[in-house]
Amino acid sequence: MGNDKTEILDMVREYHRSTLSSGFVPGVTPVLASGAVLTEDDRVALVEAALDMRIAAGVSSRRLERALAKYFKLRKAHLTNSGSSANLLALSSLTSPQLGVDRLKRGDEVITVAAGFPTTVNPILQNGMVPVFVDVELGTYNASLERVEQAIGPRTRAIMMAHALGNPFQVREIAQLAEDRGLFLIEDNCDALGSTYDGQLTGTFGDLATESFYPAHHITMGEGGCVLTDNLVLARIVESMRDWGRDCWCEPGEDNRCFKRFEHQMGSLPEGYDHKYIFSHVGYNLKSTDVSAALGLQQLSRIDEFGKTRRRNWARLREGLDGLPHLLLPEATPGSDPSWFGFAITVQPGTPFKPGALIDHLESSMVATRRFFAGNLTRHPAYEGQEFRVSGPLTNSDITTERTFWIGVYPGLTDEMIDHSINTLIEFVTLPH
Repeated sequence: MGNDKTEILDMVREYHRSTLSSGFVPGVTPVLASGAVLTEDDRVALVEAALDMRIAAGVSSRRLERALAKYFKLRKAHLTNSGSSANLLALSSLTSPQLGVDRLKRGDEVITVAAGFPTTVNPILQNGMVPVFVDVELGTYNASLERVEQAIGPRTRAIMMAHALGNPFQVREIAQLAEDRGLFLIEDNCDALGSTYDGQLTGTFGDLATESFYPAHHITMGEGGCVLTDNLVLARIVESMRDWGRDCWCEPGEDNRCFKRFEHQMGSLPEGYDHKYIFSHVGYNLKSTDVSAALGLQQLSRIDEFGKTRRRNWARLREGLDGLPHLLLPEATPGSDPSWFGFAITVQPGTPFKPGALIDHLESSMVATRRFFAGNLTRHPAYEGQEFRVSGPLTNSDITTERTFWIGVYPGLTDEMIDHSINTLIEFVTLPH
C-alpha cells in the first residue's frame, strides 16, 4: 500500500507539471488582481491528506495552529473555516459571560472604518452592537489615530479595524489609545499577513487578531482563517465558541484526555454529567478541516517569499506610474513595511476622463481591477435600517466609492505582467480625452 501511495503522489507531481502555463501574452493572458500561487508540493499535500481520509480537523490542523502562533510569537491560534468566521468569532468572544463586567453587550458601540469589506462590520451588527463609522485618509486608505479618538463616546467599548490592502493603520498608537480608554482592539489582519509596523508584525498589537486564508490572500487553505491572541482567557473562549460553545477542551473524538470527563457540575445539570456535552457559550461550528490545513502548512513556509514578491511588484508599479497625471497613487503608512495585498489608485476629481472609462480600458486589456471593496458601507442596501453612528463626514469614503480601484501585486504576477499593467495605465491616461 505504501508503494501505491508513493506512485499516486508521483503521478500527482507529473500532472501538476503538465498544467503549467506556456507564457505571457500581453492583452491576451489575464493579469489577475489576486490568486493563489500553488506548487506541486501544495497539490501533493492536498491529495495525500485526502488519501489518508483526514476529512475533519485533526493533526494537520493542530500543527498549523502551533506554527501560526509561533510565527506571530503569540500564545494561541485557532483555525476557522474562513476569515469572515474568524472576525465573527473574535468579536463574539468578547461577549462571553466569563469576562464579567468587561464583556461586550448589546447596544455597545464598536469603532470601525466606513470604507472596507463587510465582514469587519457585520459581526458588530450580528452581535446586536452599534458600528461607529469613521472616515479614511486617501493614499493610505486607513483611519487616522485622530479620527478614531474623536469617535469615542460614552457607549464605546471596542475598536475593530482592518489594515487596508495590507497597509497598516497606526496600530501601535491606536492600541495604546484602546488601553488608555479601556477598550478592546481587534485587528482584522486578513489582508496584511507579514506586514509590520514599527518593526512588529501586524496582528500582534490587539487583544485579538484575525487572518484569512482564502485564495486571494497571502497564503491559502482554499477556505480558511484563524483567530490569534496572546490572552489565554480569550483563547479558551474563542475555542469554545468555535466548537459549538462546548465547555470541554478535549479534542473531538477524544475521550477523557482530561481524566475529569464525569466529574463536572455546571448550570442545573446533574453531578457528573458528561463534560463533552456541557455547553458554556452560545457558539458555532466554525472549524476547518485537515485537508485544508495540510495545504496551509505547505503554504506557511513561503510567507516571507510571498511577502518579498508582493513588495517588489508594488514597488515596480509605484515607480513605473510615478508622476503620471490625474492619478493618486498609494503610500505606505509612515513607520510601516506593508506586505501589500493590492495597489490602490484613485482617479483625481476634475480629470478629463471618468474612473469607469479607465477601468474599462484596463479590463479590455486583460488587467483585472477590483473596487476598493465596498467603498462607503453606509451607502449599501444591506445597512439601510441598521443602527449605526457616523463620526464626522465620510468624504474620503465617498471618494473611494466613486473613484478608487486596485490592481494586483500578488506573487503569481511576473515583471512582464506588472509592466503590462503600467503600460496600459500610461497609454490611457496620456491619450487626449
